[in-house]
Amino acid sequence: MSTEAAPESGTQDAVPVHRYTAALAGQIERRWQDRWEDEGTFRAPNPSGSLADPDAAAGREKLFVQDMFPYPSGAGLHVGHPLGFIGTDVFARFHRMNGRNVLHTMGFDAFGLPAEQYAVQTGQHPRKTTEANIETYLRQIRRLGLGHDDRRRISTIDPGYYRWTQWIFLQIYNSWFDTRVNRARPIAELEAEFAAGERATADGRPWAELSASDRQRELNSFRLAYLSEAPVNWCPGLGTVLANEEVTADGRSERGNFPVFRRNLRQWMMRITAYSDRLVDDLDRLDWPEKVKAMQRNWIGRSQGARVSFAAGEHSIEVFTTRPDTLFGATYMVLAPEHPLVDALLPDAWPSDVDSRWTGGAATPAEAIAAYRRAASMKSELERQENKDKTGVFVGVHAENPVNGAKIPVFVADYVLSGYGTGAIMAVPGQDARDWDFAEAFGLPIIRTVQPSEGFDGKAFTGDGPAINSSHEKSISLDGLEVDEAKQRIIAWLEERGVGEGTVQYKLRDWLFSRQRYWGEPFPIVYGEDGVPRALPESMLPVELPEVDDYSPKTFDPEDAESEPFAPLGRATDWVEVELDLGEGRKRYRRDINTMPNWAGSCWYQLRYIDPYNEETLCDPGAEQYWVGKDPAKHGANDPGGVDLYIGGVEHAVLHLLYSRFWQKVLFDLGHVSSEEPFRKLFNQGYIQAYAYTDSRGSYVPAEEVVERDGKYFWGDQEVNREYGKMGKSLKNVVTPDEMCDNYGADTFRLYEMSMGPLELSRPWATKDVVGAQRFLQRLWRNLVDEETGELRVTDAEPDEETLRALHKAIAGVREDYQNMRNNTAAAKLIELNNHVTKRFSAEAGTPRRVAEAMVLMLAPLCPHVAEELWSRLGSKESLAHGPFPVAEERYLVEDSVEYPIQVNGKVRSRVVVPADAGVDQVKAAALAEEKIVAALAGGEPRKVIVVPGRLVNVVL
Repeated sequence: MSTEAAPESGTQDAVPVHRYTAALAGQIERRWQDRWEDEGTFRAPNPSGSLADPDAAAGREKLFVQDMFPYPSGAGLHVGHPLGFIGTDVFARFHRMNGRNVLHTMGFDAFGLPAEQYAVQTGQHPRKTTEANIETYLRQIRRLGLGHDDRRRISTIDPGYYRWTQWIFLQIYNSWFDTRVNRARPIAELEAEFAAGERATADGRPWAELSASDRQRELNSFRLAYLSEAPVNWCPGLGTVLANEEVTADGRSERGNFPVFRRNLRQWMMRITAYSDRLVDDLDRLDWPEKVKAMQRNWIGRSQGARVSFAAGEHSIEVFTTRPDTLFGATYMVLAPEHPLVDALLPDAWPSDVDSRWTGGAATPAEAIAAYRRAASMKSELERQENKDKTGVFVGVHAENPVNGAKIPVFVADYVLSGYGTGAIMAVPGQDARDWDFAEAFGLPIIRTVQPSEGFDGKAFTGDGPAINSSHEKSISLDGLEVDEAKQRIIAWLEERGVGEGTVQYKLRDWLFSRQRYWGEPFPIVYGEDGVPRALPESMLPVELPEVDDYSPKTFDPEDAESEPFAPLGRATDWVEVELDLGEGRKRYRRDINTMPNWAGSCWYQLRYIDPYNEETLCDPGAEQYWVGKDPAKHGANDPGGVDLYIGGVEHAVLHLLYSRFWQKVLFDLGHVSSEEPFRKLFNQGYIQAYAYTDSRGSYVPAEEVVERDGKYFWGDQEVNREYGKMGKSLKNVVTPDEMCDNYGADTFRLYEMSMGPLELSRPWATKDVVGAQRFLQRLWRNLVDEETGELRVTDAEPDEETLRALHKAIAGVREDYQNMRNNTAAAKLIELNNHVTKRFSAEAGTPRRVAEAMVLMLAPLCPHVAEELWSRLGSKESLAHGPFPVAEERYLVEDSVEYPIQVNGKVRSRVVVPADAGVDQVKAAALAEEKIVAALAGGEPRKVIVVPGRLVNVVL
């Protein structure tokens, strides 16, 4: 929104040549950016490996600072994007100035659906689009002066990078999780156990009698990467599988708003569930925000409970419940539409007394189930869980409740998902709101098994209380027991009778790892005539993407069960059909035409930053140990290792971080890395939001053209409505860092973003406020540089005592603020110090060099270009990027006197100033001699005088 004239550009005749304007700032910034690049200022030496400089690394404390992988969007950056990047840069620059060896760089998570969709629309290769976007991105972030080690830049689309992504996939594929030792082991060790007879095969045949294909099938059932027929979110409009988070609540694709269907497809899966306990337990070892840890714990969903078997004719339906104490209240059961028992349970006809509400209007159970399954396949997972319409259909049979022998009907309903628990539930409507609503809709009985709290008049009671209606003369009584005791007793009873057992259940499901896309990492897998997957040897990596003439996938008809999707890679027939020798002579094989999800490349990029040119191994062991290895001396005996500081948005709190942790743990188990966790410390920055404006039709108008008059907002002559939200092209409220740098300079832009508030909080963008940051830099510049001549306004005279105290107080405070990423308060302390200098020293006298140098050095992390320029003008030929950062002298931090507020009966009535080293008796005497306190005492003695040293005096009358 426009509120004032544009700032001076420095080109007008009235502006002094040496005034710090946007034009002068631009010249300074470009010059220093070129020099940093030419001199390799921010290049961090490795102790070993391809970027080794052991002498430069020796004896220096290291620091690995990392931003979350950005995706190079064609839209470029708006001012919200660099917030975290500038925050990490300030932190890295501060520590580099204090002598630490700092690794800070940036790469690109460059595979992705947007580039592929653009390729489908235009025919332009997604690589060309992506590389052009990367060039734009690099130009924009270079202009911000980010201190990156440019040698370490990586991009997930480079074959030299995704070769190692494919290599990691092979490590996971060629391993299995041994529950006896709680870690991954090479699949070859499992094969040796089968061969030695130490482990029985699934069908009991000796290993030697199995064919090569049968042996592979046996091993594949154990592998951490495996093929499975899995229900997925299939989006015909995009021609690919979507992850749950890519589907909106109304069952459409987040990108493109296409309908999404549930469909079973043969997909690659990652057995992340094997690591559920370690993924939960190791959160306690990480320095992460508690809300992120809570989100991960909830996503994994570890629950204590019981598995219970309900007999249904010759079959048994198994459920998992966290509340086995409520078994007496189970009045019906529900299976997911995909549950394998549904077809086995179906009778030929409905029972004679079936409730018409239960049949879905179908003539037979088979017809009802078929119709219901078709409808369920059209819904997203979120729609199914909400179950707003309370849909379901009776299977046609009853099951037996094991605690009381009651016959309860079995339904199919889509609010139960096959991937959660066992895909079946016992429904206890008295204690579950969704079950209550379903029971009401279908006329099913409701039995309370927990005594509601006094005054409760609602429906389902979900709180704790003593058990009621929970006894049977021939089984067990739980009546009167509290929840925990009732759980223990019923689990013991179930185990004694062989109809259940206490167990732990997880919400976490195995990671669906296939995408029907072109623009992704190909799988290093081929299939023989027997259809069994075979891993390619490492010597055949990378498997590079072939050229295709059409990037669009062939979709399928959701109504046709025989219709199959077709991924774009399938068109590259010369690439798909290959003849290879994989140890059995030359044979014909078929490549996998799916690609990996773009999560794959971002699961491990911190390791490649460490050693980006290594062609022999994933990462040099010495360099890996140096940068991310465990450091119990510094971080305690329980240190898991990892990147020292990882900064990014909270939107990646679960999946990206969970997947990265899983890959890291597999690599650790197999001995490829020394750290158990990828990121030791995590910090979530907030967001920059902006006002947007809509006209009378609700259409957005350009925010920069809106003006405020008398508390109202106008676009031209038209009054518009103001709203607040995210910055984006669709809202026409984007402000770019380029225009900020043009109008104010990069340092002003950096300072404004860091001054807006705590880094972890979201904040509103206001272009009109940027001028405040610019004026501070102009005032500081004037304190050191004559705007008319360009000469230094610095003197070698010693500062006075008051100035030294102000200086060292600022040094101590700014150091602590930078250390703790409180960049806004660091900026405030610098402004306060500069105000002191402005008032204290005239233009003729000049600023004392001792103060000037310290101010410039403290400013450097926030505003590196102007700081470098001033440092150079102060006489240094070396960059200040490596310090020194000022250190406060303690003697200037000790106050000569202390002011004590004096309370009378708890209310402040006066104040007294005493020497800083005054004892309690001296403070007490001074307080009682103060005029207002003497008057309050009126010649009497106080009942009590309390002195809190350094804080206050409380006089009790």
